[in-house]
Amino acid sequence: MLKIYGVYKSRATRILWLLEELGVPFELVPVLQAYKLKDPMAPDARLNTRSAEFLKINPMGSIPTIEDDGLVLNESLAQTLYVARKHGGPIGPRDLTEEAQMLQWSLFAATSIETEALKISMANNEGRLGTEAGDLEAKAVARILARPFGVLEKHFAANDYAVGGRFTVADINLAEIVRYAQAYQPLFDAHPKTAAWLAHVQARPGFKAMWEKRLAEVE
Repeated sequence: MLKIYGVYKSRATRILWLLEELGVPFELVPVLQAYKLKDPMAPDARLNTRSAEFLKINPMGSIPTIEDDGLVLNESLAQTLYVARKHGGPIGPRDLTEEAQMLQWSLFAATSIETEALKISMANNEGRLGTEAGDLEAKAVARILARPFGVLEKHFAANDYAVGGRFTVADINLAEIVRYAQAYQPLFDAHPKTAAWLAHVQARPGFKAMWEKRLAEVE
């Protein structure tokens, strides 16, 4: 059985959303981020990203990690692309061209959007959005994101989904990265087609089921 090491409140949402869509059975092994623990190296500490047991599986100490029939993958986008290719049906690629397009959109999100979008997510999580300093920071980040969001806007003005005219793993990978910036509404007001696409894919039962479990997760 496919094994997932991680927790819902992490990048594991990508693979966990995909698995909700596919209905593929899996075992979740809770591995908490070390920074969330007072002393992650304590003898009685929960299994975490600095635990020796976990570092044997993933030397980088990052989550999620997946293990499937002896294959271990430590990068979340590689995980979703692999599982979609193996189990995905219409969620996965139908041919080599689609596979390349799904890979391209996933890497585009990771390299052009994620780093800056995470700054907005962090400001929101820390309660700084809505303050003068926090809003100035988000505004500066939004200026940087305007270029890649412009690419998304042009694409979703002509397409309902990222690849192949249907919901695929590319939409999951994109959406879970674009989501990091979702707390800063002006960015999405300036890109209404992108906002509409994100709302559409987040309305799917698979996303809602994953998100409900994330909200219910006790750390």
